[in-house]
Amino acid sequence: MSPKKIQIKEKKFLIVDWDDNSNSAIKLYNLRHYCPCAICNAEKEERSKTYIPIYSNEQLTVSQISMVGQYAVGITWKDGHNTGIYEFKELLKLSE
Repeated sequence: MSPKKIQIKEKKFLIVDWDDNSNSAIKLYNLRHYCPCAICNAEKEERSKTYIPIYSNEQLTVSQISMVGQYAVGITWKDGHNTGIYEFKELLKLSE
């Protein structure tokens, strides 16, 4: 399954229209919280399981979305973080 259209809605959700005519809504908070990049994963390992991050507006504002091959999207956040590549299957999981 591949996205036909990706957009930001209400500055709170990433909306993905899939090629099977379904759609997904993912909270930007969840997208940032579950960033799959090595930097974020290392930070998560250093913190306790009960740690709840508080993100600034810049950390939750998407400045660019780009396709990565035929399997993922790259997100660039307003604070400059851009190393997270979200595979399509991960976007589906985050929308559940």
